[in-house]
Amino acid sequence: MTTFTAQIIKAPFAAITAGSATLAMTAASAGADVFACTGRDLVLAQNTHASIAYTVAVTSIADEKNRTGDITTYSLAAGEIAMFGVGLTNSPGWKNASTGQITITASNAAVKIAILTLPAGYPS
Repeated sequence: MTTFTAQIIKAPFAAITAGSATLAMTAASAGADVFACTGRDLVLAQNTHASIAYTVAVTSIADEKNRTGDITTYSLAAGEIAMFGVGLTNSPGWKNASTGQITITASNAAVKIAILTLPAGYPS
């Protein structure tokens, strides 16, 4: 299992120097991986394989009305990038209440993940 480290997006007037805005993608473990949800997180998933499609899934948590809505086997064609706003809320439904984490499962390590976090104070 991989615990993804979020990358904080630079604020609008933050100093930008060479390399400080570079996006780092981390290989999924081809199993259940997690990240700590802040309520300001965007998930990016990229299939880096040249010719084979792979899938990514995001596990939901039952909300206050016991509803779930997993994102299951979202297919990423070779080279494709997808984004998911599942971490843009602290409401029940995605974030595990006891761990504060959201679970992402990729079907192959060719799927790379990045967690982008809006700077503190966003959205305002």
